[in-house]
Amino acid sequence: MVNAKLEAQCKTIFHFWMNGIHSPKEIHEKTNIPLCTVENNLKKLKETGSIEHKGGNGRPSKVTQNLSRSIGQVVRHNTAISTHQLAIKLQVTHNVSISQPTVWRHMKKKGYKSSVPIGTPMLTTRHFEARIAWTQTHLNDNWSHTIFTDETAFDLFRNKIRRWHKDGQRPVRRLPKSRQKVMAWGGISLKGKTPLFCFTDIMDGPYYVNILQTQLLPAAQSLYGRSWRLQQDNDPKHTSRVAKDFIAENKINTIDWPSNSPDLNPIENIWYIMKNNVEKRMPRNVDELKQFMVEEWEKIPQETVKNIIMSMKRRCELVLEKNGDRISY
Repeated sequence: MVNAKLEAQCKTIFHFWMNGIHSPKEIHEKTNIPLCTVENNLKKLKETGSIEHKGGNGRPSKVTQNLSRSIGQVVRHNTAISTHQLAIKLQVTHNVSISQPTVWRHMKKKGYKSSVPIGTPMLTTRHFEARIAWTQTHLNDNWSHTIFTDETAFDLFRNKIRRWHKDGQRPVRRLPKSRQKVMAWGGISLKGKTPLFCFTDIMDGPYYVNILQTQLLPAAQSLYGRSWRLQQDNDPKHTSRVAKDFIAENKINTIDWPSNSPDLNPIENIWYIMKNNVEKRMPRNVDELKQFMVEEWEKIPQETVKNIIMSMKRRCELVLEKNGDRISY
C-alpha cells in the first residue's frame, strides 16, 4: 500500500515536471505531497532523467532492443511525433503496454532532444546553382581588399540570452507588446571597420546612397585609398537605379553576390556578437540602445574581425561540399 502511494506521488510529480512546473514548493502546494518527497524526486529527475528507483535487481526495462529499434524507425519517419502518440503507436503495433514517461526516458537516454527547428530562408534550385557557381569562382579569392557591408535591426527589448536559475524558477523579463528597433549599417575588412551608422528612418535607394557617400567612401579611402572592393547583398535598395548610378559614378568596384546567402557574409557573425553583448547591457531606451550599439561595435577586436573574414575560403568549400545548401556559419 505504501509502495502504491509512493508510486502515485512519483507519477504526479513527474506529470507537473513534464508540464513545465519545476519548483518543489509550487508542486507541494498544488499536490500536498510532502516537500521533502518532491525535492528528492526532482533531484533524481535532474540527475538521472528518471524518478524510478535504480535498484540493482529491479525489473528489466519494457523497452527491449526490438522495441528500441521500432522507436527509432518511427521517429525518423515522423520527427514531430509526441511521446504520448509514440506510446499509443507502440501499444497498437507491438501489443505492449508502455507509458509516456517510459518512452520519454528512453528517448532521453538515446540522446534525443525535442527542439523547434532553426528557421532559415528557403533555397530554390536556382539558388543552389548560383551558390555553387559563385563559390567555384571565388574559392581562391584574396579577401584582403574587400569591405563586407550589411544592415541589421537591433531590438530595444531583445530576449535571446540564456540565464542561470535555480529550483525551477525560470526568470521572467517583462517585454512591451510593441518593441522599438534601431537599424545599423556597418562594414568590416582585414584593415579595420567602418564607423557604425545607426538610424530609425526607413531606408530606400536614396537613403542608402547617402550612407555610401557619408559613411562608406570616407572609411574606405582612409583604410585602402583607391584599392578596395565593396561587398553588398542583393537587397532592392542596393540594386536600385539610384544606387547603381552612384556606384558607377564613383567607380566603386563591387563583387557579385549570390541571393539568399547571409551564411557567406562574415559580418553576420559580427552582428551576432554585437546583439548578444548589447542585450546583456539591457538598454532602457532608444538612446541607450544606440549608445551601446556603437560602443559594442568599437569594442570588437580587429583580430576577431580578421579571423572571421579569413573563414571565407572554408565557407566556400563547405558550400561546395553541401552542393549549394546552407552552411552552419
